[in-house]
Amino acid sequence: MDFRQLEYILEIAKENNITRAAKNLFISQSALNQQLLKLEQELGVQLFYRSRTNWHPTAAGEVYLDGARKAMHIRHDTYQHIQDITKSEKSQLRLGLTPDRGIAMFTKIYADLHHNYRKLMILPLEMPVRHQFRALYNGDIDIGFITIHESQLGNDEYIHICPEEIVIILPKSHPLAKKAAPPSEPLACLDLRLLSDEPFTLMYKSSTNRAICDNIFAANGITPNIVMETSTTDSIVSMVETIHCCGLLPRYYMEGAKDRVASFVMPEHPTWDLYIMYRKNSYLSLANKEYIRLVKEFWNETLPPVQTN
Repeated sequence: MDFRQLEYILEIAKENNITRAAKNLFISQSALNQQLLKLEQELGVQLFYRSRTNWHPTAAGEVYLDGARKAMHIRHDTYQHIQDITKSEKSQLRLGLTPDRGIAMFTKIYADLHHNYRKLMILPLEMPVRHQFRALYNGDIDIGFITIHESQLGNDEYIHICPEEIVIILPKSHPLAKKAAPPSEPLACLDLRLLSDEPFTLMYKSSTNRAICDNIFAANGITPNIVMETSTTDSIVSMVETIHCCGLLPRYYMEGAKDRVASFVMPEHPTWDLYIMYRKNSYLSLANKEYIRLVKEFWNETLPPVQTN
């Protein structure tokens, strides 16, 4: 089996474009096209429908791509297992990390991981949760660090790290802000329904965080007045602080905004969860397991427990 050829075909499928695929593979488009034509001649079937802007697999192409992905995964797992047996440190760890908190976490645990695996090549890739699902499927990452609700989990393997509470943030000028607890005490509780007529800034519609927020509003019988959607939690804090709207925020991000906004838990204490994600039935190397241990240790020390009132 020619693994280089498998890599070529998978890249065409990932990009849906032979020009971009060739550029990513550092070969000429004509050379890549010749490899594809050679394979199609060997199989006696066309693998892709061609157009100038969009290449997508035929039914036969889908079958070939499924087998190609499995073959590449098996090769990767086999090499990882052998490297563990031989105690080789020359392995690679490709990590999917959520924006902001994922990189912040990685920089904190990197020193310990590097100390234990000095020759380990670590490739951290910052990407939204939904992109990590695709990257894991394509074999672009080995492990994903994600924040998600249990109901949003897919068919991969998941290691639960801890729950995280979703909190309300208000501008300090809001009349209800005076009910906030002092910084040294547990957060005060506020009924979201008291804010049913207020403007909100929330995460963008396709984010996993937004899905949680939408469910929270629905459970409280609220159709929120959304004045802005954003891709960053820091923008939510800035909008609440400057234009005097409201927001819902994971507890981790509230901790860095205590002096800028007023924060409250809700009576139902809604949460989402932090998970490590990896391919179903894939081999977890010793380096992978050490990374997972460090991640769990970091978050169990960093995140406050879900409040109870």
